[in-house]
Amino acid sequence: MAGPGPSARRFPQGGIYLVADTATLAGVDLVAAVAAALGVGVRLVQYRHKGPLARAAVREARAMKSLCAHHGALLIVNDRADLAALAGADGVHVGQDDLPVAEARRVLGAQAWVGVSCRSVAEAEAAVRDGADYVGFGNVFGTRTKADAGPPQGVAVLAEVCRAVPLPVFAIGGVGPENVPDVRAAGAAGAAVISAVLGAENPGRAAADLVARWGSAP
Repeated sequence: MAGPGPSARRFPQGGIYLVADTATLAGVDLVAAVAAALGVGVRLVQYRHKGPLARAAVREARAMKSLCAHHGALLIVNDRADLAALAGADGVHVGQDDLPVAEARRVLGAQAWVGVSCRSVAEAEAAVRDGADYVGFGNVFGTRTKADAGPPQGVAVLAEVCRAVPLPVFAIGGVGPENVPDVRAAGAAGAAVISAVLGAENPGRAAADLVARWGSAP
């Protein structure tokens, strides 16, 4: 079903989607973790900063944009279309209570990629109607990095969402090396990860393992 956004385009990235969450790591450590993940094949990064729009946030986001551009990857900014614009990001990811898709593109331009967080088939179908480029579905397995994520939905509901909408679906919430194959088998375009990389002793090695597992999953 075509929405009001640029529906002729297809969101170009899949696989491991690193959410660079400043509540998990920050500053030099976070940028270094993103650089390590990009170096082993991650091609989609989301900068998630829930604090005020301060210089440090703009600096971090711009550093990530530079790294992503060097590796041919996309940088998406969580929630904040203003921060995405300042950083020159490729798009924004919004929740159900954030800017509507059309308003996000008003800030960033018609060619910006816009993803929408969804917790049900109905919300995913609404995102399609609104012109989203992809949806993030969760919480799938349970997470400690987002207080309002809700109860785990499970792989069966993820698969239902993947069948219901024509957009790429990214699973989020407790995704790690042990369940990446289940996410891919459910039909998801990718797996969004936070702790599985940022909480690892060696983020680059952890990201490489996830990329390899995604690539070898049936």
